[in-house]
Amino acid sequence: MAEVAAKPSRLDRERVIAWLQEYGVYAAVLALLLFNILFTPNFLDVGNFRTQLVQVTPIVIVSLGMALVIGTEGIDLSVGSVMALAAAVVVLYLGYGALPAIAMALLAGAVVGAAGGSLVAYVGVQPIVATLALLVGVRGLANVLVPQLREFRNPDLIALGGSSIAGIPVIVIVAAVLTLAVAFVVRRTTFGRHVVAIGGNRAASELSGLPVKRVLLIVYVISGVLAAIAGVLATARLQASDPTSLGLYMELSAITAVVVGGTPLTGGRIRVLGTVMGALLMQLLSATLIKHNLPQSWTQMVQAAIILAAVYATRERGKR
Repeated sequence: MAEVAAKPSRLDRERVIAWLQEYGVYAAVLALLLFNILFTPNFLDVGNFRTQLVQVTPIVIVSLGMALVIGTEGIDLSVGSVMALAAAVVVLYLGYGALPAIAMALLAGAVVGAAGGSLVAYVGVQPIVATLALLVGVRGLANVLVPQLREFRNPDLIALGGSSIAGIPVIVIVAAVLTLAVAFVVRRTTFGRHVVAIGGNRAASELSGLPVKRVLLIVYVISGVLAAIAGVLATARLQASDPTSLGLYMELSAITAVVVGGTPLTGGRIRVLGTVMGALLMQLLSATLIKHNLPQSWTQMVQAAIILAAVYATRERGKR
């Protein structure tokens, strides 16, 4: 009888864990929204919503690239430093115009991504080691290129960061378009299926003839380019380049958004919408703590707890 009673209990726990992994991020966002509607003054103001969307945009864009990398059972710790490098490069090349400057910044992101991808795919370096080295080195390079905050007055770049279309900030529209593009790649293309297959079982993917090394290289390049886009947009919004602080801890926010959104660290699955919701959850959490006069350090502690809970849920579900 004890065994019969224990069995439903275990099944119930598994169902709860599975539900939390699938829908927990949506429930958490909804709970935070309700809390703020009830207890945060002026939360429903249009200006506040606009501010929250603009602030979450870099996290969303970087998290999209991180989701692809984690989908291959990898990790990219260099994304925050790539944002800083993009900020440095774009301001250095503004003398040639906004478009050439943005192109050079994206090229810099692609080069860093290619370096990380080559180390992982062709040299065999562990992703965490390869991208940790880039995190340190690229941040240092950005600080050498632009040692201190540098303001700019380029009207085109300023318009990119501050203009709107039908009341929606351009940078939010850019994030939405990138989200749709990544979702399409993951769900509708052969490349997306290869990414998921490699994360599910790299050895089997190699034996079946999939271009594993090339796919890994491309994934890290995409992550680098998306991080560079986030860096350019953040720089345009601030109207200044600040490689010293831009992108700090962004890799942690992106990893948290991806994991909380339901993409397991063990790879083999990518949830794009869940990733976006995870980014919104991180932004709402930070904004809520600030609005209620709680220190920013609380956000980091809560993020750590959320990561542990998400990893635990993934681990328990994997045992089923």
